[in-house]
Amino acid sequence: MPFLKQLQGKSQYEPSIDKDLRPSACGPVTASVILHYLNVPISKVSVNKLYKLLGTTRIGLFTWRFVHRLHKLLGADWEVRKCSLSEALCELENGRPVAAKFDKWFTFKWSGKYEFDYHWVPLIGYEKNANDVILTIHDNGSPSSPSNVRSVSYRKNHEVLTFVKIAPSSNQKGH
Repeated sequence: MPFLKQLQGKSQYEPSIDKDLRPSACGPVTASVILHYLNVPISKVSVNKLYKLLGTTRIGLFTWRFVHRLHKLLGADWEVRKCSLSEALCELENGRPVAAKFDKWFTFKWSGKYEFDYHWVPLIGYEKNANDVILTIHDNGSPSSPSNVRSVSYRKNHEVLTFVKIAPSSNQKGH
């Protein structure tokens, strides 16, 4: 049951983020938080700039674009790709957070009740029990609440969840 408690969360509504970008900045904030945790040089780039570099739009950041653009920014020494729940849990066991996207709109699950309708968050831990995997996420906040650590049911949200692995590629020296 890994838990990356040292990960520093960030609110997508903090003053350093352009007011017009805040409602759809959860993807760039998630990327920024994870890159900062992994101590990647690009982590010094502001969320406002990352918003543009990742190709985020007013309706959010598409998974394929997140993967493609982040991989392009990080280069061949990094692996950025969609992954399964088991791969995401392995990443956590290896000390690396995973980007998680809740998306009921583009998965066509419009009438379902999920933790979020559309939201990117860093996945920072998990705990398995007999019936479920409880995911620990660092929510990027809302206009009325700061970023905070929350627990969510994988079983209740699996239809709308996508995970993105961001890790050093296996061809890097020492890996």
